[in-house]
Amino acid sequence: MCCAAVAAVGLSGCGSGTMDAKEGAARQILLVGNGADPRFMDLHLINSVSEHHLMMALFEGLVAEDPVKDAEAEPGVAERWEANADKSVWTFHLRKEARWSDGVPVTARDFVWSWQRMLTAALAAEYSQMLFVLKNGREFYEQKVKAEEVGAVALDDHTLQVTLVGPTPHFILMLLHTSWWPVPRHTIEKYGDPLDRVNPWTQEGHMVSNGAFQLKRQLFRQVLEVEKNPQYWDAAQVKIEGIRFYPIDSDSTEERLFRKGMLHVTQIVPLDKIPAYRRDHPGIFKQDPNTAVYFYRINTERPGLKDPRVRQALAYALDRESIVRNVTRAGQQPAGGLVPAMEGYAAAELFKFDPEKARGLLAAAGYPGGKGFPPFEILINTSEAHRAIAEVVQQMWQQHLGISVGILNQDFGVYLDSMSRIDYDIMRGGWNADYLDPATFIDMWTTGNGNNNTHWSNAEFDRLVAAATQEGDGAKRFALLHQAEELVLSEVPAIPIYFYTRSRLVHPAVKEWHPKLLDNHPWKHFELISPAPPSSMDSFWNR
Repeated sequence: MCCAAVAAVGLSGCGSGTMDAKEGAARQILLVGNGADPRFMDLHLINSVSEHHLMMALFEGLVAEDPVKDAEAEPGVAERWEANADKSVWTFHLRKEARWSDGVPVTARDFVWSWQRMLTAALAAEYSQMLFVLKNGREFYEQKVKAEEVGAVALDDHTLQVTLVGPTPHFILMLLHTSWWPVPRHTIEKYGDPLDRVNPWTQEGHMVSNGAFQLKRQLFRQVLEVEKNPQYWDAAQVKIEGIRFYPIDSDSTEERLFRKGMLHVTQIVPLDKIPAYRRDHPGIFKQDPNTAVYFYRINTERPGLKDPRVRQALAYALDRESIVRNVTRAGQQPAGGLVPAMEGYAAAELFKFDPEKARGLLAAAGYPGGKGFPPFEILINTSEAHRAIAEVVQQMWQQHLGISVGILNQDFGVYLDSMSRIDYDIMRGGWNADYLDPATFIDMWTTGNGNNNTHWSNAEFDRLVAAATQEGDGAKRFALLHQAEELVLSEVPAIPIYFYTRSRLVHPAVKEWHPKLLDNHPWKHFELISPAPPSSMDSFWNR
């Protein structure tokens, strides 16, 4: 009965007792809602935001997230670095005190081996293409060159030289992504084949990491707990003792638990609760800009959906202004393209609500008024917000195109598996920038990219992306990326809907919470105040 009851609220494991936010603050243990259980704990296999949040606690790359500034990185395993004049060759100097959680030194060779593992096609890492910016990275992935020809060389234990395919001024920001972080070769090989996707090295009691925290325990559907890593090079500056990540996939359940004083930070706020929290609890409710896009991914090989005119019709039939005004209601911006506006890069405005144009495109494709169109479903993962949006989209396509659409709900892990297998018709998608640059929203649609998952492929698009990768002039590079975005939008393997804001609830005990455009908050900088400052929620918490 204990495990069944506890799993229902998702806040503790049997025998450990339930911890509330007050006790957590007193013990310096942060309690965080994290959406879903991780499918993987292997850095090279993860591909979701919730998994990324876990990895930010457990691992560290050459550079680390600045707690406040979005366009800057602070030293991580590398204490300093320099680049040549055109930013195509970088040299990193690793700190000698960097250690794995078992005390083994972290060396430049760990990075070289990790990147070669990431680029080995047999591992089937969904982010392997991120490392194609390395000289011969793509060629090694395609088994055309040997490992030693990849542009990453350990000059000695603490000096790493990286050669790229061309000038890459934003390379430091790319290194903030998990795909570039090291994994412990000595541990992975101890437990089996490094290319085995079910190698047990990430299990509780086996896992070795190099971040500010280390894995303490993982109870499926209940909690994943990390504790302070005494071997971490900067452990003296880490103020909290641990974090408990709770896999709560229900927006309303998570909000209710926060209201009961059982969480310090939520992942989201239920759409229908946002107006009241904004009005009554402005010190608790956080609504921050977020460089991310909400879209619908399309399986371009499904009947009816093969025709780009059909996909265009579906895109033009959506009233995005109505969706963000009446459904999401958290300051989101309608998305006419796939890339949010960034410094020097204007957002595309292709898809505006145009039901007449949508009906014309559908008729030209052979389905006037929706007649004869094959049935299909929108796949969503469990979330009240995703369902509310899908139901509105469903109504718009019925009203403006005469198309009947079903909605299929799957738990997050099953949903991700369906996406990987491309076993869906249309599915809810979201993309949070991997680094602060337009390329992160465009590269993913290249042929064979592990995050494409639509069957869409276009040789000219691939050429434009490759050219942008090697272009050193910033304005010319952005022009190439704009051309690539316009091309992918013209064939619509994905329908953009809105650009995110990030809404969540943050307990007043949490110190050092800062808005971040990528929503990556480095856990090592957090601190909990006990007792917490007074707040508008005290009437709920002190009952």
